[in-house]
Amino acid sequence: MKFIYKPFPFLTCCVLLVASCSVNKAKTDDSLKKYFDENKVDGCFTMLNNADGEITVYNMKYDTMRFSPASTFKIVNSLIGLQTGRITDEKMIIKWDGVKRWNEEWNRDMDMAEAFKVSNVAWYQEVARRIGKDTMQQWIDSIGYGNKDISGPIDSFWLSNTLKISPDEQLGLLKKLYFDQLPFRKSAQQILRDVMLQENNTAYKLSYKTGWGFAGDGNSIGWVAGWIEENRHVYFFVTFVKAPDNKTDIKTVRMNITKSILKQYGFFEGRR
Repeated sequence: MKFIYKPFPFLTCCVLLVASCSVNKAKTDDSLKKYFDENKVDGCFTMLNNADGEITVYNMKYDTMRFSPASTFKIVNSLIGLQTGRITDEKMIIKWDGVKRWNEEWNRDMDMAEAFKVSNVAWYQEVARRIGKDTMQQWIDSIGYGNKDISGPIDSFWLSNTLKISPDEQLGLLKKLYFDQLPFRKSAQQILRDVMLQENNTAYKLSYKTGWGFAGDGNSIGWVAGWIEENRHVYFFVTFVKAPDNKTDIKTVRMNITKSILKQYGFFEGRR
């Protein structure tokens, strides 16, 4: 069945900002510093307990500081693609262009679900080109994403330190996505939540998107942005890491830190 795109009415009548989670209500937890020190990186961790609204932050300095979203932008790129029909559903395939890239997993035809899981940059660059600059800007403005700056090439602004977002703003976006509060069709938000699910068992469900890139000062940065569900309670979290040594294995470090913190907080055993 052919998908017909109809402009979403919110674009013409209102702006829905991705509200950040108020750091004024946050409590700090410096005990988390050890996980960053062990991995020889700087950064922060922030978590929102949706049940009582409590926010926990390690290193407030970085929590409200904006950085390139890197591949966490695939969250919004997916939503805009689904909303505009540039992505029909999670099974839509974009054919490989034949260009061999450093990640062998990307060098083949791929559908959206797999492209999201393996963080296929080329796949999502093609989606961005199909969306186009004007439409992309409209949707970025409509949700108030970070600094809303997508100047430069349409297929790299989220990688080049043009577009920037803070961990606190990422947290606000995640909460709105989880509760269908973004100005996209509920079906689009559901598809994205489904592809974000990474671990699913009787004890917990863990959903997230990772990101890896470089800050304006040349330091490597990494993200893990998502939520964990246990016993029908949801907790939103964002891990941000920054490493002065570009030889740091950001991919491993960001997940090690995230899972160590979640384990310290009693997750993964279904007893939260």
